[in-house]
Amino acid sequence: MAVVPFPDHGQLPERWDDDDNDRDSGGRMSFLEHLEEFRKRLVRSLIAVGVGMGIAFFFINPIYRFIMRPLQALLPEGGRLVYIAPAEGFLTKLKIALLTGIILAAPAIMYQVWRFIAPGLYTNEKKLAFPFVALTSIGFVGGAAFSHYVVFPIMWVYFASFEDEILQFTPTLSLVFSFYLRMILAMGLIFQMPSLVFFLARMGVVTARFLFRHLKYAVLINFVVAAVITPGGDPLAQALIAGPMCLLYLLSILIAWAFGKRRKPAEVET
Repeated sequence: MAVVPFPDHGQLPERWDDDDNDRDSGGRMSFLEHLEEFRKRLVRSLIAVGVGMGIAFFFINPIYRFIMRPLQALLPEGGRLVYIAPAEGFLTKLKIALLTGIILAAPAIMYQVWRFIAPGLYTNEKKLAFPFVALTSIGFVGGAAFSHYVVFPIMWVYFASFEDEILQFTPTLSLVFSFYLRMILAMGLIFQMPSLVFFLARMGVVTARFLFRHLKYAVLINFVVAAVITPGGDPLAQALIAGPMCLLYLLSILIAWAFGKRRKPAEVET
């Protein structure tokens, strides 16, 4: 294999230091091998989700009540969720089982993600497997819980507050749960931000200074993402999404400062 020489600047960059950052010789794969590896990890992740769904089906009625009873309680007095399609009730429980399966399978999915990216990492970086699986799984479950207990109820009450003597709020089951599912998955992914920054900082890819310097762009991107996620472009709904995202970004700056790879004096950014 041909070796591309580096210009002689006195020393190699830190991530190319031969002392402790060598890649494993067996970690290089061709494009087809990457596709095969992706297929294998995807199949195993789907199997984990399937197992989680199977477990969820045994407890589908308690899980269904756990999700739907608070939503029904937040409706105007006497209000109920309605469904108009014959299979809508069954499909909703199927989606609930799928959502529960994804949450239960989160550690297995994150482990498969790690196994997919591990061949491209340096030897010392591969030791972060357990923290990666643990932190990303906790982040996903934490985001889902934050959506269920905080964000969605506030938005739900707000949307229902427009009922008056002219308008009656009678949401259909499929629309409500589709919105609920989208919020759960979105917040689960959003709460991955601190974990992602932690690992990027440990690998020396990003720094606290870099994140702080781009804070204004991050705030703008957060509000754009919130506008895409929330229905109807409602300002309150956008603020409920973008606000936590901005707080997570600020937390990520602290994480990068506390856990980032320390640079040598000659490498510190000017």
